[in-house]
Amino acid sequence: MPHVFTNGIRLSYERSGRGERVLMIMGSSAGGRVWTLHQTPALTKAGYQTITFDSRGIAPSDIPPGKYSLADMVADTKGLIEALDAGPCRIVGTSLGALIAQELAIGWPHLVRCAVLIGTKARSDAVRLALGRAERALLDSGVKLPAEYEAAMSVLQMLSPATINDDKAVSLWLETFRLSGGEASPGQTWIDTDEDRRKALREVTAPCRVIAFADDFVTPPHLSAEVADAIPECDYVEIPDCGHFGYLERPDEVNKAIIEFLDTH
Repeated sequence: MPHVFTNGIRLSYERSGRGERVLMIMGSSAGGRVWTLHQTPALTKAGYQTITFDSRGIAPSDIPPGKYSLADMVADTKGLIEALDAGPCRIVGTSLGALIAQELAIGWPHLVRCAVLIGTKARSDAVRLALGRAERALLDSGVKLPAEYEAAMSVLQMLSPATINDDKAVSLWLETFRLSGGEASPGQTWIDTDEDRRKALREVTAPCRVIAFADDFVTPPHLSAEVADAIPECDYVEIPDCGHFGYLERPDEVNKAIIEFLDTH
C-alpha cells in the first residue's frame, strides 16, 4: 500500500475509483479496509474517488508506543489531507472517525468541503463516561480477557437486537469478533472523547449530515442528535434496526444517505 509520512509517523492509504475525492475515516481499533465491504464500492459506482487509510495503531501504518490522544489522530488526518493535496475534501467518518472529522471542521475549515458524521457525539453522557472509564481501568490493570468474552461483549455493544436475535447472523459476527481481537494497538483505547464540544461545533461552516442508528449503544441517537443541533448547516438521518455498526448491518440505507448528501454538496 502507498503511504505518507506525517506528524512523525507513516500512514498507509488506498485510493479507489475516479472522480471527486471522499476521505473515509474509520472508527477506533479498525482498519480502513472495513469501508471496502460496502461503502467504497457504492461510492465508486456513484462516481467518487475514495481515500481510505489505517490510522496510527493499525498496521501497516505505524504503531507508536504509548497512549494516543484525539489531537494526535486529528493531526495525523490533517497531515494526510495536506500530503495528498486533497483539501478541501468531502469527508465520511464513523465513530472516532466522525469525531476527527468534527475537529477538522472546527479547526481547519479550509480542508473540509462537507462531512457525513456517522455514529457520532459531541459529549459523553453518564453511561458512556462510565463505560470509557471501565475500559481504561481494565487496560491499566493488565488483565487480558479471553477472546470469546470480548467477542460476546462486542456483539452486545455494537449490534442491534435485530442482528443479535438472528442466530445465523450473530454466529458469523461472534466468529468475526473472536478472530479479529487484538489486531489494534491499545494506544487508541486511551483517546479521550468525553469533552463537551457542542459550543465549538456551533462554529462549523461546512455543510454536514449526521447519520444515527436507532439501536446504537455506543453513540445513541440522543447524543448524535446533539451534534446535528449544534452545527448550523447540518441535517439528521436516523436508520432503524441497527447498532453502532449500522454501516455494516444496513449498508444499503447508509450508502443511500451518504451518496444523497455528497451529491448535494
